[in-house]
Amino acid sequence: MPRTDQPYTLSVQASTKHLAEVRDFVAGHASEFGFDKQDISDIRLAVDEAFTNIIKHAYQNDEKQSVKIALGHNGKTFWISLFDSGQSFSLKDYKKPNVQEKIKQKKRGGVGVYLIKKLMDDVEYRHEGSQNEIRMIKKR
Repeated sequence: MPRTDQPYTLSVQASTKHLAEVRDFVAGHASEFGFDKQDISDIRLAVDEAFTNIIKHAYQNDEKQSVKIALGHNGKTFWISLFDSGQSFSLKDYKKPNVQEKIKQKKRGGVGVYLIKKLMDDVEYRHEGSQNEIRMIKKR
């Protein structure tokens, strides 16, 4: 498998209309990297949650905004970064949801960050200047 220190990128408008395109872009590269179907499914779901959170929370559903997706690998580690220039997210302000209570009350939403952290091996949030980045890492 070729080594790629240079990331593959995709830029799309911040709209749920592009969810399938983003998921397929990431899943295709995850498959080429050699992940099995379950890992690819986990990665797709984590990216779906991250992209949706950017749309809803960073951009408040402003479809004129854009999200850049970059991904790559270094042999054993596969990484995906989503970049936006919306309202930033602070992990230190994050409170883990009571998932069982949400299920019991049939409440939707509020578990995206929790899912991302469960599905991926490492998750980092960065804010530099006007740019936000969520970097999700999955090890093979």
